[in-house]
Amino acid sequence: MFLSTDPKTLPLSPQDLIRGTVLTLGNFDGVHPGHQALISRTVSLAREKGVPSIAVTFDPHPVRVLKGDAAPAQLLTLQNKLEYLDDLGLDLTLTLPFTPATAAMEAEDFVRVILCESLRARCLVLGYDYAFGRGRRGNASLLADMGKELGFGIEETPALRLGKKIVSSTLVREALLAGKVREGAFLLGRHYFVQGTVESGERRGGSLLGFPTANLRLEENILLPKKGVYAVLAEINPSPAALGNTFVNAIKGVANVGTNPTFGGNALRLETHLLDFDADIYGSPMRVHFIERLRDERKFPGADELLRQIRLDAVKAGKIASSRLDADKGQENSC
Repeated sequence: MFLSTDPKTLPLSPQDLIRGTVLTLGNFDGVHPGHQALISRTVSLAREKGVPSIAVTFDPHPVRVLKGDAAPAQLLTLQNKLEYLDDLGLDLTLTLPFTPATAAMEAEDFVRVILCESLRARCLVLGYDYAFGRGRRGNASLLADMGKELGFGIEETPALRLGKKIVSSTLVREALLAGKVREGAFLLGRHYFVQGTVESGERRGGSLLGFPTANLRLEENILLPKKGVYAVLAEINPSPAALGNTFVNAIKGVANVGTNPTFGGNALRLETHLLDFDADIYGSPMRVHFIERLRDERKFPGADELLRQIRLDAVKAGKIASSRLDADKGQENSC
């Protein structure tokens, strides 16, 4: 898949564009199964027509520009999102910078200048509730009218339901912020993860407690689940994101999302103790997958009481993570 940030200089030849393109638009935060269905339809329709398939997305997230710090946290970094989109068979992902000027752009101008003149839209595949442009006027009704004038068609994909729930990035966030990482995994089709760089922390885990932790430096505005202790699987120097839920060379671990109240901390952080692992990984990229929430974070009377609880957490987390890895092996060996 090609990547681009400029609609005027696409990495596609004139021959690629001469017959037009099939486009989809969205923020695709989380690249959940609803997004995957939308993109799958875009790819299959483009192949039927023999034209390129293109996803148009934005960075930063439009709500971040419009609402600032009041915007919800993201489910994926831009790089992880692009890795997921690449795995879905698109010919091109166009990541447009989103600025106040973009927010003020009329939907009609966006359609004419970006979608038609630059991207040669022949068909637009839309999510059931997607809208863009100033005042969110760029909805299916407006696009259908403009398509008659400018020569493109539109196709709306229905909402994807899992049980009684419509899958959405908002619903995934709500589950994670409530600590319901199993429900989040059900909605995403994979365990929720965060990725960052291992950095030096307070060093209390190893020197004081005998449980060294890897502290992750995350990109700004990436969502962490509700404060608490979790069974996790970690990947050091992870390969590009894959849409499956299979782990290669994953390390079992127990992670704390919180502020270390026993030691008077106040900054929210993610600290992960890797089980049966002893290596210097400072400066390494690491991805932490949240498998199951074990308990709330709480303040202990002292280091001894905290250590006893950490030992119990580590045993429980190891069993849960082992069960998850065994499930992977079972799937690999099935017919």
